[in-house]
Amino acid sequence: MDTPQTKYAKTPDGVYIAYQTVGDGPIDIVWQFDWLGNVDTIWEYRPSAEWFRGLASFSRLILHDRRGTGASSRNVDPPNLETRVADLTVVLDAVGSERPVLGGALEGGAPNILFAATFPERVHSLFWWYPAPRTTRAPDYPYGADAEVLERSTHATIDLWGTDAYGYSVWTGTQPEAGHVPWGWLSRQTATPDVAVAMDRIYNETDVRGAMPSITAPMLLLARENDREALEYLATLLRQPQIRLFPGADELRIHEQPAVLDVVREFVGVEPDAPELDTVLSTVLFTDIVGSTQKQAEMGDYRYKGLLEQHHEIVRDGLRRWHGLESDTVGDGFYATFDGPARAIRCALEVGHRLLDLGIEIRAGVHTGECELIDGKIGGITVSIGARVAATAGASEVRVSQTVKDLVAGSGLTFEDAGDHELKGVPDRWHLYRVVK
Repeated sequence: MDTPQTKYAKTPDGVYIAYQTVGDGPIDIVWQFDWLGNVDTIWEYRPSAEWFRGLASFSRLILHDRRGTGASSRNVDPPNLETRVADLTVVLDAVGSERPVLGGALEGGAPNILFAATFPERVHSLFWWYPAPRTTRAPDYPYGADAEVLERSTHATIDLWGTDAYGYSVWTGTQPEAGHVPWGWLSRQTATPDVAVAMDRIYNETDVRGAMPSITAPMLLLARENDREALEYLATLLRQPQIRLFPGADELRIHEQPAVLDVVREFVGVEPDAPELDTVLSTVLFTDIVGSTQKQAEMGDYRYKGLLEQHHEIVRDGLRRWHGLESDTVGDGFYATFDGPARAIRCALEVGHRLLDLGIEIRAGVHTGECELIDGKIGGITVSIGARVAATAGASEVRVSQTVKDLVAGSGLTFEDAGDHELKGVPDRWHLYRVVK
């Protein structure tokens, strides 16, 4: 997926908000960046790109940069929560999104809370990875950051913004390691240091818990297993909460939990696409007339043509009765597929018996295996094996592979051992059986 095209929506006060849409629906999902984000460069960071591509696989994903950051107007003050809600409204109007799903991580979910509480008619549902309705710890909220973390965050923003050491100082207190998150690059693409300091202050002063009880839409809270208590507390503030917990301990690495995408898809009510099948288990049946060349010579072309037409009619009637699908007809031979081996065998027995009235004997072979779908038709080695099994059969005989015999246990069919055979062009030796009438 190439980087989506970035467009601009102009707010009433003249600010340009950069936004993107990617994906075809059937539902709209708005994802709010938290404190790091740029609609253009975020696609160059593989983990984020994979997450957004995952969301776009079952939605029209709508992304935008908050004012003062990313590709949006930078010569403006960083937005408070109310302004972010107003800017989101402008973006939704620009793309014609009437009732989207609102998603975000950490602080990024805060404006979704205010938007959903203010404009309930415009919200389908919400999901929030590691919800942070407020940043700081309080007597009634023991899940926020303590004073030490906040102080470290403030100093890191002032002194280290734009460097890789920034993120590690804030979140881990350690130095970058090989393969680390490119904090410096991500932060520089988001904002300049002065804007970052202002965002940090707003971030630490925000508390949207008071708006949560007003949300009427369903809301899904997502986190690691060790944050169960915090999510259960937040669920008490919501009318229609759902909680899903995942293994692990790192709240930042949402991309390492592909199961989150499945849970979100289920939550928003989008059925997964049917898998693009390239193989399928199928039973193949091959038949041909025994001694057809000699019979044609005895009858002559004209009379034999009439006999062959009757043969085809009987075979096709049998396929209809036993739910077989004709795949090919070459001369006096038929190749058909079935979704069950017992039906293929009974079809072959019935057709063989009826053809005796025309003075025709056929041989038949049945095999079941994984078949390739080639331009919508069954093909592959299983088909070749079925043809070779048929070639070993005698007049008025239905011969089957070991696989078929094993699959029809309890069907009332009986078999005789036909021994091991080498099948032309097929590896190994194959144990075959003849069907006893």
